Amino acid sequence: MGPESKPNRLAAETSPYLLQHAHNPVDWYPWSEEAFARARAENRPILLSVGYSACHWCHVMERESFEDENTARLMNELFVNVKVDREERPDVDDVYMKAVQMLTGRGGWPMTVFLTPDGKPFYGGTYFPPVDRHGLPGFPRLLEAVARAYRDRPDEVARSVDRILSALEGAEQPRPSDEAPDPSLVRRAAEGLLGAVDRHRGGLGGAPKFPHPAVFQLFLRQRRAAPRSDLLDAVLLTCRRMAQGGLYDQIGGGFHRYSVDADWLVPHFEKMLYDNAQLPRLYLEAFQVTGEPWLRRIAEETLDYLLRDMRDPEGGFYSAPDADSEGEEGRYFVWTTAEVARVVEPGDVDLVCRYWDITAEGNFEGRNIPHVTASIETVAKMFGRTPEAAEAAVTRARAGMLGARAERVPPLRDEKVLTGWNALAIGTLAEAGRVLRAPRFVDAAIRAADFVWARLRRDGRLLHVWAAGRAKHDAYLDDHAFLAAAFVDLYEASGDSRHLARARELVAALDARFHDDAGGAYFFTAADAERLITRQKSGADGSTPSGNAVAAHVLLRLHHLTAEDHYRMRAEEILRLYRSEAATNPFAYATLLQALELSTEGPAEVVVAGVPGAPDTEALWAAVASVYLPHHVLVSSMPGAAETLPPARGRPQVDGRATAYVCRNFVCSAPVTDPGALRPLLEAAHG
Repeated sequence: MGPESKPNRLAAETSPYLLQHAHNPVDWYPWSEEAFARARAENRPILLSVGYSACHWCHVMERESFEDENTARLMNELFVNVKVDREERPDVDDVYMKAVQMLTGRGGWPMTVFLTPDGKPFYGGTYFPPVDRHGLPGFPRLLEAVARAYRDRPDEVARSVDRILSALEGAEQPRPSDEAPDPSLVRRAAEGLLGAVDRHRGGLGGAPKFPHPAVFQLFLRQRRAAPRSDLLDAVLLTCRRMAQGGLYDQIGGGFHRYSVDADWLVPHFEKMLYDNAQLPRLYLEAFQVTGEPWLRRIAEETLDYLLRDMRDPEGGFYSAPDADSEGEEGRYFVWTTAEVARVVEPGDVDLVCRYWDITAEGNFEGRNIPHVTASIETVAKMFGRTPEAAEAAVTRARAGMLGARAERVPPLRDEKVLTGWNALAIGTLAEAGRVLRAPRFVDAAIRAADFVWARLRRDGRLLHVWAAGRAKHDAYLDDHAFLAAAFVDLYEASGDSRHLARARELVAALDARFHDDAGGAYFFTAADAERLITRQKSGADGSTPSGNAVAAHVLLRLHHLTAEDHYRMRAEEILRLYRSEAATNPFAYATLLQALELSTEGPAEVVVAGVPGAPDTEALWAAVASVYLPHHVLVSSMPGAAETLPPARGRPQVDGRATAYVCRNFVCSAPVTDPGALRPLLEAAHG
């Protein structure tokens, strides 16, 4: 239905996804007590539909079913209909997605779940077509069958509810390990994961293929423990093939969500903030290990994409652009040879089309997803040019094509600012600024962090989402943990102690409102949050890292920065709880395994005592940035400062010059003032 139709209750919401459904003929409610009160009063089941704005199949189901007058009438007659943006309410999404996975063995979005009036699930699935096809029942027929079962077979519905709730409760109760930590656990986990790597095309497994940055960061951290170079080879192969494929936006930078094929060619075209916050960090780390310039280029291009296309005027970052534009999936991102010829210099067209494999036949519905099939050196030789001249031609073409693409109808952009996803971007920008000695990235990180701190707190309490000028919903575990980690990254990149103070404040909030005093670790929701059918707690990664794993990591960093033992104790509690699960399912626990490695090996502690911004101080920090230190604690110590962190105490400048100290496992180097002498000490500290 168009915007001229009568709006439903979603018109008063701020979520772009909910607003997209505000003119459906469905009598949608947002997740609210009002909806459940009506369901209880009329003894009607609830139809819960969960999606997000960049979800292609969510839009398909809307067009086929929610905009159809007959289907909407059936929904309104038989159910109380509730629509949820999974990004705005990840707690609701997580609980009911687990129920759907238990019922069907799979999950995804759009998610469709049928609930009793008190919110208990009894049936569900994901996408349903308008008529029977692909082995799925047509949505209208399903609606009638579910309503009939609820009305005529209440005992069967009650048994289904009991089975699901029992399974949900059981799934959330891991047992702490009483065994001493096994130093070889992380190495064995990494080597086990190596067997899942596609040795020809990179990535894990076959189609569809997702990036999984945490797994490949684990490989980088463990490569020195492996008897062969396979771990590093897997990282470089995967990074290269992702960057060459259609998964990477060759024209505008940044990564699409995932590849529908095993070759990284055809993506699902949405570009999620969380992917484009996490993947540059993997490329940065691989660059530090190898010095390969192309890795740095991909990291910088991706971060520049965020700064150009995804930044709110006040400095925060939006959630995602859609996969669709002009009613077609990927239309904004694909090209014909004629479109290229109109915007690229005539002498460059053939070279550019060869480099990006743009042909008259096309590789995607008659058009082309630009991707790289030959090196710039190979293409240069084909056209009788030097590699430098060919590279210049591609750079010119990219600029022209980006300008032409900006004139197209863009995908809709979900302009929610989410605390946790912004925190991932803040941390990566801070680390990029530190590693690349690029102040513009640190400045962008500080601006975004200040935006979150100013706009997404109320009465000292962190909030989850900011949209249409309003902040709402109490923040979750992930928001607190990711933001605390980002503030530690910002402290290490800038030396500004206010960032460290904010990290400590966030961890204190986790302890006060999220800690499971009986079972250990942190719940996803605060103790005083809305009570759902279960209170979730997990150590497993999803499309973003596990909140508990990130919390363990940041707690250990805070312990080493402050020498306060309660941070270490909390971290070890999390690691004990999930260690056994990480050993049996390392793919889902890659972030936790990295925290476990930090716990067992300890970080490299680097202190630089010197005047901030002075050339000798900057030279030492540049030396630190040039070395890959997978686990580190970096402390800036200014001469004459009233307060210093424990690692910096008793470590002054020598002869008035900026001085570095490198420590690991309670053993410290002699003070160093020469940047050239610092690098081997850092490499030795890495182990």
